[in-house]
Amino acid sequence: MHLNNLASTEYTKQIKNNQWSDWIRTSLKVLKPPERLKVSEWADKYRVLDSKTSAEPGRWQTMRTPYLQGIMDSFNDVDVEEIIFVKPTQVGGTESLNNMLGYVIMQDPSPTLIVYPTLDLAKYTSKNRLKQMIQLSDVLNKRFFEPESNVLELQFDGMYLVLSGANSPASLASRPIRFLFMDEIDKYPSNSGREADPRALARERTKTYVSNKKIFEASTPTLKNGPIWTDWENADCQKKYYVPCPHCGNYQLFKFKNLKWKEHSTAEEASNTAYYECEECRGMITDNHKPEMLRNGEWRSIKESGCKRTAFHINAIYSPWVRFGDVAKEFVKSKDYPDLLMNFINSWLAEPWEQTEVKMDSDVVLKRESEYEEATVPDGTLLLTAGVDVQKHYFYYTIRAWGTGMTSWNVTHGMAETWDQIEYIMNLPYYDLNGKAFQVNLACIDSGDQTDDVYEFCVINQDWAVPVKGSSSPLLSRYRASVIDKIGSKATGMILYIVDGAQYKDMISARIQRPNGSGSWMVYKGCDRDYAEQIVSEEKVIERKNGRNISVWKTKTSHADNHYLDCEVYAAAAADLLHVRYLQPEERIQELPKKEIIENDYLKASENWLNTNGEWLK
Repeated sequence: MHLNNLASTEYTKQIKNNQWSDWIRTSLKVLKPPERLKVSEWADKYRVLDSKTSAEPGRWQTMRTPYLQGIMDSFNDVDVEEIIFVKPTQVGGTESLNNMLGYVIMQDPSPTLIVYPTLDLAKYTSKNRLKQMIQLSDVLNKRFFEPESNVLELQFDGMYLVLSGANSPASLASRPIRFLFMDEIDKYPSNSGREADPRALARERTKTYVSNKKIFEASTPTLKNGPIWTDWENADCQKKYYVPCPHCGNYQLFKFKNLKWKEHSTAEEASNTAYYECEECRGMITDNHKPEMLRNGEWRSIKESGCKRTAFHINAIYSPWVRFGDVAKEFVKSKDYPDLLMNFINSWLAEPWEQTEVKMDSDVVLKRESEYEEATVPDGTLLLTAGVDVQKHYFYYTIRAWGTGMTSWNVTHGMAETWDQIEYIMNLPYYDLNGKAFQVNLACIDSGDQTDDVYEFCVINQDWAVPVKGSSSPLLSRYRASVIDKIGSKATGMILYIVDGAQYKDMISARIQRPNGSGSWMVYKGCDRDYAEQIVSEEKVIERKNGRNISVWKTKTSHADNHYLDCEVYAAAAADLLHVRYLQPEERIQELPKKEIIENDYLKASENWLNTNGEWLK
């Protein structure tokens, strides 16, 4: 009893004086649970960047690239099994992978595999990036068993890390893996030697871990049917990073179409004048605003049917190392060269390149420049039509003159901010060189947005305005009439015209390719490039649907709006409603035999309106 009391007293002294035996200390360290950290918190505490591979060496700071926090911390979400990151260059995407890896080594050691496009790249990354990362972090270096490791297999306390190349079947041989990282998957070969898809081979290795595995894949996209874009489209949850305007606070995406710079600029001029325009208040946002916008940004789901496969998308505009002017400069340098443009779309916008024979060149439109100044009605004009594209806070409009043989000229186009302005513009007189006055005979007003306001406007101005709406599916004819049946609406009983935009885009594309003259689609002298770029903002591509190939019109990228193209579609629809195809000059009307004009008469089989084999402005 005395001895027990003595031992207890000595034990108490050791506790008070913190005098533990070495073996007790060692045992307690082994039993101590890891810190409760998320990946971003681990990186902020333990990650150090080296001067060889980083532009900003030293302690990692997640707040330097705040958009990476949500991506990295999704690794800690037990409901997320697969993380998909569609990325450009220069946003820190590779470092997010490395931070997840560091977290695994220290917090949750388990068998891990990283697959790179080639075996050589795997070796290079091991020697020049991963070894550097390990050596600069004390907590990682303590867990690294360097003598037992080789270039493609690193040994750590409680785990191994295998580095593999997608081009090497042997390196993807069977071995149980809990954590799988796949980098730049769009650069993988379609198969690995005689084996199956390398991604499928790698995924096979995670089958042992049914409920607690994690798969991370990242890549710059290439084509729309490429691996990363396919996985993005098939993800359960799609997320994009919204940032607040410094002026009005409206949360929005950084979109290339909202970058503004001086028109007709050289690459250097674009670099020096570029700024970002808020889509809500249209305030000027400069590079100085961007850091705060990024810090206050947040990931929002644009599609969500679960979260097992969660995908993130971001472009280079978000990068803290890229100025607005850098993006504008790169685009101006690239836009006239298909190879460079493809790189810009893939590596800067993180969007897929569409395989098409289209030349994305607004000069094709500007070559259709006539000898008539803006607002001058050309000789040979029979009537004027207009198209109005209705947006949330403003309107785009175009006014087009029509002559015989569907010859047409753009008389004017622009933007308006109110309905009163639209009414004023549409009722202005427009004069030809002889002083003859013309007015818009019919305007088609898009009712897809602000529907009730459009209906009311058309009721008030029904002598010259009709509502239209784009068809969601192909029509047998270019348009069809529908009766508005909306309880309580002033427009009840009014005709709403459903327009097949694809057919009118076919017509416009074919007519633009004709030299100026009879049957051509022309613009006024000195036409602005913004209008021209919007006219060519869509292309006709082949898509697989219901087991067959179909031709569809798609926006090329987010690099330009398509509002003026929509306006021209509506103006052409208005021309059809007025039977412009059948009109003749006044002096010839008496000579023509009487003929019943059938509304919406279709193209004669012999009339070759479109024979471009799916090519748009080639």
